[in-house]
Amino acid sequence: MLKIKSVIGAIGLSVVAATTWAADITGAGATFPYPIYAKWAEAYKAATGTGLNYQSIGSSGGLKQIRAKTVTFGASDAPVSGADLDKDGMVQFPAIVGGTVPVLNLEGFKPGELRITGPVLADIYLGTITKWSDAKLAALNPGKKLPDQAITVVHRADGSGTTFNFTDYLSAVSKDWADKVGKGAAVKWPADSSVGGKGNEGVAANVNRVKGAVGYVEYAYVKKNNMTYLQVQNAAGKYVSPDDLTFAAAAAGADWFSVPGMGVSMVNAKGNDSWPISTASFILMYKKPTDKAASDEVLKFFEWSFKNGKKLASDLDYVPLPDALTSQIRAKVWSEIK
Repeated sequence: MLKIKSVIGAIGLSVVAATTWAADITGAGATFPYPIYAKWAEAYKAATGTGLNYQSIGSSGGLKQIRAKTVTFGASDAPVSGADLDKDGMVQFPAIVGGTVPVLNLEGFKPGELRITGPVLADIYLGTITKWSDAKLAALNPGKKLPDQAITVVHRADGSGTTFNFTDYLSAVSKDWADKVGKGAAVKWPADSSVGGKGNEGVAANVNRVKGAVGYVEYAYVKKNNMTYLQVQNAAGKYVSPDDLTFAAAAAGADWFSVPGMGVSMVNAKGNDSWPISTASFILMYKKPTDKAASDEVLKFFEWSFKNGKKLASDLDYVPLPDALTSQIRAKVWSEIK
């Protein structure tokens, strides 16, 4: 059985068996998919004897590592552009679908009891709404006694695909946010009362620590840390809760090969049941790897995980990729890796 250890910082996630070090797969990047990669790695090790050494350091860190060729694959929730993929000589494909979730620390409220719209969430992160008792929040939550308590905004301190997804959404629903801040793996956070956290783990920890805080994390971290989340209004005007069904609804209409590198945005997707801050997490690999054997091991890992890891993904409320899509990935993307 693998020993799984998560360490925030340069070490990240290590899923390793000392006796099989030479065969271990190396990767680095997004913290968003860490929970499912850990589960897949444990099951894959038991089935094949090959371990995974994955550094959970954020999407920007993963891009630096793969470009430095210190790992065999990089992982990013912020898709790399087709032009940059061509320049780097890399391919990109989605591995899993999930959702970014606004979470809060406010006594007396259950998960999903409070509602928010995208523009109001943007106003909180812009710093124009500073208290939970603000009239805009009260109007969305009639009958709820919101406290006259200051809001502390929690955000990622590191370059992050989760931040890219979150700010992509805020830019789509708020012209003020799009004009003043925009989207990116790292942005300048305008709210006066704000706290940074490293990784999804760091944001979750700060939200749980600071009374009145609001933050954003991948849904597996919501479940793991028993966090209170907000229902969010989607593009159809419906208030929805995060789970595998609402993430799947958002992914259903994605035209994956319409964008170079399959880097499709699913924010504010159409559909009554769609979670509006859904995203895929992507894998980056070289078309001409320096170590072909190591690259082949990565493909074997994802081949096995796509076929055998669907239930593990669903148990953590990720959405596994459909068989038809993974078949296309094998034919159109993996075939480019020589």
